[in-house]
Amino acid sequence: MRIGLMGTGRIGSFHAGVLSRHPAVGSLVLADADAGRAAEVAARVGAEFTPAEDLLTGLDALVIASATAAHAELIGRAARAGLPVFCEKPIAVDLPGTLEALREVTAAGTVLQLGFMRRFDAGYAGARARVRAGELGRLHTVRTVSSDAAPPPAAYLPLSGGLYRDCLVHDFDILRWVTGREVTRVYAVGSAAGPEMFAAADDVATAAALLTLDDGTLATATATRCNGAGYDVRMELAGDVAQVAVGLDDRTPLTSVEPSGPPAPAKPWSGFLERFAPAYEAELDAFLAVVRGLRPNPCDGREALEALRVAEACEVSRREGRAVRLAEIPDR
Repeated sequence: MRIGLMGTGRIGSFHAGVLSRHPAVGSLVLADADAGRAAEVAARVGAEFTPAEDLLTGLDALVIASATAAHAELIGRAARAGLPVFCEKPIAVDLPGTLEALREVTAAGTVLQLGFMRRFDAGYAGARARVRAGELGRLHTVRTVSSDAAPPPAAYLPLSGGLYRDCLVHDFDILRWVTGREVTRVYAVGSAAGPEMFAAADDVATAAALLTLDDGTLATATATRCNGAGYDVRMELAGDVAQVAVGLDDRTPLTSVEPSGPPAPAKPWSGFLERFAPAYEAELDAFLAVVRGLRPNPCDGREALEALRVAEACEVSRREGRAVRLAEIPDR
């Protein structure tokens, strides 16, 4: 197959390496708004370089890893060209843009797979299997944690969509995927305490949300951009029979102060690419299998929309200081 990749920044460069090694990829073509960067990455991984405006010509599928603001327009162009698309989340920076891109995909009848890589992580998959098999009993409490070791560049924040849409959206997606339940109501708060750049971008550095699921299960989701101990992404699921944890290992940046507790990790996780590298590879392998008709789409645009609706509800809750029902957030 001939695969195009738009975007050769941090995650795009990683994807380029994965795609260049994949046996199903006969040729790989790279493009970026920064043509020099795309040419450099292409030379490094043995791919072709093309100007961004020419990328869609002669492809079998497109992978989008460009800046968030460009996602929706690229999805629309690819849909009109009849191309299957893998896109890093989000579809767009806002709900109207997301809905319009999904309409384009539906009208064209093409494939859109979203990059929620946690669905391909062994720990989350294991938790899902245990929940779905009833091994935990009646699920009553879920807790998720997403903590970045260091803040992103200040210039990134105004383009990110905010902490709920950019970071916690992963937690909202994996909460639905693991439990099989829908969020019905949220109450969210946030704090801009920390570097001034968060308040300047009308964003928060730390956030917390209480989510009620449609079967009465309660979930909490917390996130921060400023976790100096290291990159920390975890999930705990508690039922009336058993309890399990995802992301708890000898690299979790968590130190017990109990006399018999485990020591501080010798090498805590430093970031998302290190922590989730196998999951990123697996999601691209799945996309290439989808393109070849070997498996169904594991995360289509509607799935991404539902996670975004939860993030949107949290943003409304934070700004208005009230609980928000998901029924208030449009889905079409």
